[in-house]
Amino acid sequence: VMTEDRISKLYPHANQEQLPRAWSSKDRWQFIKLSRGNLRVHYNGQGKNHKDAASVRATNPIPAACGIYYFEVKIISKGRDGYMGIGLADGNVNMNRLPGWEKDSYGYHGDDGNSFCSSGNGKKYGPQFTTGDVIGCCVNMINMSVFYTKNGVNLGIAFENVPLNLYPTVGLQSPGEIADANFGDRPFVFDIEGYMLEWKTKLQRQIETHPSRSNDMDSVLKKIVFGYMVHHGYCGAAENFAKATNLYFLENIPSIKNRQRVQKLVMSGEIGQAINVTRELYPTLLDNKPELLFKLQIRHFIEMINKLSEGNGPHPYSIARLMNGEDMDVDQKPEDENQQQPSRQALEQLLLFGRELASQNTQDETLKKQLQEAFSLLAYRDPKQSPIGYLLNSNQREQLCADLNSAILESHGLPRQPPLELAISQTKNTVERMLESGLGAAAYSGLDKFLKCSLKPQ
Repeated sequence: VMTEDRISKLYPHANQEQLPRAWSSKDRWQFIKLSRGNLRVHYNGQGKNHKDAASVRATNPIPAACGIYYFEVKIISKGRDGYMGIGLADGNVNMNRLPGWEKDSYGYHGDDGNSFCSSGNGKKYGPQFTTGDVIGCCVNMINMSVFYTKNGVNLGIAFENVPLNLYPTVGLQSPGEIADANFGDRPFVFDIEGYMLEWKTKLQRQIETHPSRSNDMDSVLKKIVFGYMVHHGYCGAAENFAKATNLYFLENIPSIKNRQRVQKLVMSGEIGQAINVTRELYPTLLDNKPELLFKLQIRHFIEMINKLSEGNGPHPYSIARLMNGEDMDVDQKPEDENQQQPSRQALEQLLLFGRELASQNTQDETLKKQLQEAFSLLAYRDPKQSPIGYLLNSNQREQLCADLNSAILESHGLPRQPPLELAISQTKNTVERMLESGLGAAAYSGLDKFLKCSLKPQ
């Protein structure tokens, strides 16, 4: 797995640019030398006493949005004495000390195996470590604890109630000490993914078993499901559900079927028909929604290209002359004499409609961009294989279909969105705010994870 993919999978909710990725060339003591992309740390001091200690912080503090963060340090050489400390430090901690000695710093030291928490007095924690050992440091921002690993083995919790915004830190104190950091660029020795999964599962169970404050949750859920069916025009399913649950329709059945008819036309790519039927059923709707109408027309143009491309193969026509207002030579012969030329009539209709769209001179920058992208399809011999060929995919119709459906509902004084989608949107926004506020548990309590877990067959 490539580095970026591996790190983004470990910390999907964190801003990737704000993650610790290397040691800082600026935030280090003078006896620290860096090499190998600032991942290797060398001690260059005299190492006579503790006043010669030197540390370096990572480029960035650990974001709470990680939920759980982990890094490893391999001891390349313990040097003369092995006075090496691995841990965490606040951004204001003095780098002329080993991690753990100063206030707001935490460290696990190799010479004695002790842990140090904001004090020069250590506590017995784990085994000593030396050349060849790989020491890992895990910050759990769900329960605010820190544990270390040695050669892939969890040594247990070293610190509790640690603050947020700590930097990975390593400190050295005797000549010849060298250590390499792994911030996720390579696979870890310890199974951090397994540890993360344990916490995800634990939080998932807490969410599933959390008691509801509503005294009538069953009724609320039925209304939410029913509203979703009606909103999206699942008429038959909604009727059966209403009968089984004694719910009633706020919108009459013919109206739902009309919306369903329009949606089917959009989703099948028959945009021209969808526009005509919408005008027939809702005469003033598109006049009152000019931006929506223009979006539909742009999609109609794309679908016309789609039909020309299907079964006719690539064609040599360029949109550039169309944009300049020049007539296109629709009798131009393809380079391959055996290649079937697109229908002259269909091509003329496409070019005429393109001119009409270009003449509308919309001032909306988003719509201008969409129109330019649609026109750009004709610059390619095979539009489907072009860099913007995704525009021809059927899934590009979905948002337009949703926008048109919402506009119809709104014109009838009905909600633009069903309660289920509003609840999902609100929950996602809440989780984002929780992450911004430094609540690490939110990294593993996203709605998508909950829905995927809940929908698994029992």
